[in-house]
Amino acid sequence: MAAKGFAKFIIVLTTVSAAVMELIDTSIVNVALSDMAGSLGVSIEDVSWVITSYAIANVIIIPLTGFLAEYFGRKRYYLASMVIFTLASYMCAESNGLVEIIIWRFVQGVGGGALLSTSQAILFDAFEPKDRPVAAGLFGMGLVLGPTLGPTLGGYLIEHFSWPMIFMINLPIGIIATILTYTYIEKKPGEGKNRKNMHIDYNGILLLAAGIGCLQYVLERGETEDWFSSETIRICGIAAIVTLTLFIWYELRIKNPAVNIRVLGDRNLAFTTIFTFVTGLGLFTSVFVYPVLAQRVLGYTAYETGLALLAPTMIGVLMMPIIGKSMAKGVPAVRFVVVGLILFAAYCWLTARVSPEVGISAFFFPLALRAFGISMVQLPLINQAVAGLQPKDYPAGIALNNMIRQLGGAFGIALANTFIAHRYAQHRTDLVANITDGAAQVTERTTAIAQGLISKTGADITTATHTAHAIISSAVDRQAYYLSYLDTFRLIALFFIIVLPLAVFLKTKKKSAEEEAAAAAAVAEAH
Repeated sequence: MAAKGFAKFIIVLTTVSAAVMELIDTSIVNVALSDMAGSLGVSIEDVSWVITSYAIANVIIIPLTGFLAEYFGRKRYYLASMVIFTLASYMCAESNGLVEIIIWRFVQGVGGGALLSTSQAILFDAFEPKDRPVAAGLFGMGLVLGPTLGPTLGGYLIEHFSWPMIFMINLPIGIIATILTYTYIEKKPGEGKNRKNMHIDYNGILLLAAGIGCLQYVLERGETEDWFSSETIRICGIAAIVTLTLFIWYELRIKNPAVNIRVLGDRNLAFTTIFTFVTGLGLFTSVFVYPVLAQRVLGYTAYETGLALLAPTMIGVLMMPIIGKSMAKGVPAVRFVVVGLILFAAYCWLTARVSPEVGISAFFFPLALRAFGISMVQLPLINQAVAGLQPKDYPAGIALNNMIRQLGGAFGIALANTFIAHRYAQHRTDLVANITDGAAQVTERTTAIAQGLISKTGADITTATHTAHAIISSAVDRQAYYLSYLDTFRLIALFFIIVLPLAVFLKTKKKSAEEEAAAAAAVAEAH
């Protein structure tokens, strides 16, 4: 039943705020990686597990939220998820070691994935069917606004406070949202009453969690541990193959699987998930690599890095309702998807051409292209996922599509770390090969730096020369990282370009009014 007046306003405020809070936490950590790595005494590559663990938890929980909400009751499940997310945020802030914060980020991701999925369902129920496009627009703006605010808010908090504050800021929002949910959001008729007749696919859930966890460990630690020369990597690699194979086999056999992968028999959905995977890979990876490039190489502060994302990405927020109305008027979703992928590839390619002396304003146009690209793939891909399905299969198709997007993001971050490490080693070797003792330019540069140090600090010639060598080595490191980050953006662009021809396999059939209504309901329940 639709809400009225003040109650509707509170429901909109609560659900959109909860969703934005969850989405902020997918990107707020990105600008804090350098500070967290220094504080915890680990490398940036190691601390990126703080991002990956959150994404893995999302991958696991998103396809299960519909079942869990029905099993426990939607309001009760929503409240529990909010409490878990808020408590885990506090524990992340209090963590003193890498393993500890990775565990709590995983728990936070379990609560957060449920917040995102259930918030939209509750928001849709607060509106009459004819007004649900308004609800979709509000939620769509939140989908873009959350990841946009994350780096900016994170940068401000890092600059003025310290990294634990990026988690502590969730506490007042989470507490207020919990109170408002308990007070104003009503239970659905009969929710949580059908528990006795429901089957929990424990085996499927365990196989999915084990398979994804082992796969991510291989991807994340493979470069560091020299891939399959490491016994741990070999064991995890075999475990990932076995458990994921068993997961697929088992889910195809049972009547009520945790993830209904049978719907992938629809060609349109199968090809849509490829686009969704690549989109997730690009979105998560670009938001991971750009802040590290800006801070480690270009010398921006965390706040400057986040601020550079804010203005151009707000374009995407404004584009969401326009795209929604265009699709409602019959513009095929596949057109938006193709244009969005091209724009995102263009963003990556332009970013891969930046100079190490570039000013922050030079990123505005590329990031604006990224914003347009995001807005043109978010909702259209959800619509495209169900274009060839029967209404009864819409929830399974959308849940699977959303899981694939999160999996693409987790895979992309791990891939980026491995690729950056490999390219850094290669570029540093190439650069060092051009720096030989006795070379005129090297000698001249070393002498100039040493003389400058002697005149400024009064150091002796031996100390000044050693310091000059260290400065040159640091410059080589910076240049090697700079080149490796640019290579990573080119790689992302390549993924987008490769999948473009597959657009010919996507259906563009317009759905009837009844099918559109069923799809909208499925999006609300499964997203």
